[in-house]
Amino acid sequence: MAEGNEAVAVWDPPTSEVDQAEVEAGWIAHFQTYCDPARLGDIFAWSEQFGSFHPTEPHWYLGGIGVLPEHQGRGHGSVLLRVGLERCDRDGLPAYLEASNSRNRPLYERHGFEVIGEIQAADSPSVWPMLRPAGGGR
Repeated sequence: MAEGNEAVAVWDPPTSEVDQAEVEAGWIAHFQTYCDPARLGDIFAWSEQFGSFHPTEPHWYLGGIGVLPEHQGRGHGSVLLRVGLERCDRDGLPAYLEASNSRNRPLYERHGFEVIGEIQAADSPSVWPMLRPAGGGR
C-alpha cells in the first residue's frame, strides 16, 4: 500500500496455498446465483480460459493494482509494481498477472511483462494474461 493509502497492490506469494477447486466452486456458485442463466455457458467458457494461462511453476501473482482516481497518473502504480517486482527478482521467480484494461498493458510491458494470450468468449471483455520472466528477462 502506498504511504498515504492512495494506492494498493495485491500480490499472492508462490507459497500461497490456494485450493483451486474451492476457488472454482465459489465462482461457479457466484455465477449461478447472480448471472443470467442463458449466459452461463459463455461465462463458464470465459472463466475456464484463465487456468490455461496461469503458470504451474512457482511464481508471484499480481491480483491487482488500484489507485484512487484523484491520484492516478502520478506514478503510484509504477512504484508499487516496481517494489513487488524487486521481490520477485530477489526470489528468482517470474511474475504473472491478468490485465483487464488495455490502457494498463503498456505500464506492465515497461516493467518486463509480455502478453501471453487473450481471454475472451462471446461478447465478454478481453483479458490479457501477462508473464514477466524471473529477473525481468534480462
